[in-house]
Amino acid sequence: MRQIVLDTETTGLEPEAGHRVIEIGCIELINRRQTQNSFHRYVNPERRVEAGALEVHGIDDDFLAGQAPFAEVAAEFLDFVTGAELVIHNADFDIAFINRELARLSDVPTDIRSCCGVLDTLALARRMHPGQRNSLDALAKRYNVDNSERALHGALLDARILADVYLAMTGGQASLSLEGSGDEIHAAELEITRIDRSGLDLIVRLADAEERRAHDNMLARMREQYGAPTLWDTLEAAGVHEEHSY
Repeated sequence: MRQIVLDTETTGLEPEAGHRVIEIGCIELINRRQTQNSFHRYVNPERRVEAGALEVHGIDDDFLAGQAPFAEVAAEFLDFVTGAELVIHNADFDIAFINRELARLSDVPTDIRSCCGVLDTLALARRMHPGQRNSLDALAKRYNVDNSERALHGALLDARILADVYLAMTGGQASLSLEGSGDEIHAAELEITRIDRSGLDLIVRLADAEERRAHDNMLARMREQYGAPTLWDTLEAAGVHEEHSY
């Protein structure tokens, strides 16, 4: 399963008012493992950055004037994300901006959802932690994810933090990160201890048909009540569990 953790920075908050994308950051996950593959581009928005937005990300007009416009990076961006599931915090915000950029071009999809799935980690966090703060900073603190470098927002940095948060929220990373940090444990250093299972009679009880029907009915009632997929649905789609067992 290929997922792309994505974040953007923009000139302001309203694409309908002509605000534009100025930075795109993407981190690749393959079967819940971070790879060394990423996509990061600054984009010339061909307009000024609002003062409020500048305070958030610190990316100014002079720097952006030397960057390529979205039209020149769109093909590379689409090639990187097509066919993947996009993992985005507050997805509606980023999707609206990306779609507005795509709508300015010809011969490209006008809705990124037509070539990518979308998983909104803000919606997921609200279901998991109702009534609590679920900003990226709050989630990083809750899941002990290091965000100490986040003095200002940045698309690639925020995507890296979100990748760690998402993996922690949905059951942890399946293997060591490939980032190559000094803390990485090499396979040659692992000591494998074999366990003698002879004589053991372990009982694994799977849910029977009646229990599965009761479980599915409960999920259906929860979906109807809250108007959204359940956490079970989200984890099942992410491959965290593959069958009903109790």
